[in-house]
Amino acid sequence: MASTSERPRARGNAAERILAAAAECVGQLGAAQVSLQTVADSAGVSKALIHYHFRDRDELLARLVDWVTVELVHGEEVALADADAATALDALWRWLEAELTSGRLRALGELAGERGEAVRDAVRRSREARRAQATLTIERLFAALSLTPRLPAPLVGDVTVAFLDGLAGEVAVEPEGNHRLRFDVFWLSVLSLAE
Repeated sequence: MASTSERPRARGNAAERILAAAAECVGQLGAAQVSLQTVADSAGVSKALIHYHFRDRDELLARLVDWVTVELVHGEEVALADADAATALDALWRWLEAELTSGRLRALGELAGERGEAVRDAVRRSREARRAQATLTIERLFAALSLTPRLPAPLVGDVTVAFLDGLAGEVAVEPEGNHRLRFDVFWLSVLSLAE
């Protein structure tokens, strides 16, 4: 029998596996097509285990939004940690490319249409956290390039989040498209807003 110190970790691992499977399912199938059974099958767990960790589908989806948001915000922050003027945009692209491949960013977009109150609240929190991080990214990027934005950084951050969400949708529609080119054109446009 596992010691009590190991039990929370095991439960946490199961919950994370469930959340990762839920993100994959939502990203591939769309939120409307995702049931608890679909997630259980994808995670390789029983539906009862999902109910052990999540009261119902709305709680699962709300916690999924929170979980994905933490991963996105942390990844975006870390992407620029060691970057300088010469490497910042490439570092940001590597982070974004990984997120686009994982489908987590697309899953957030899918979940924005959910009607459950808990999910809608989580989506609002997500937008706020992602916009705050995008604002910090804009400030760090402009500073690294010794530029000053002519528009307020929070406004440019809002536009950046909208662009990333749109790009996630493009990847779903056109997986083989030149998404790096779109990324580069977007950032050239943003950087042209500098003094």
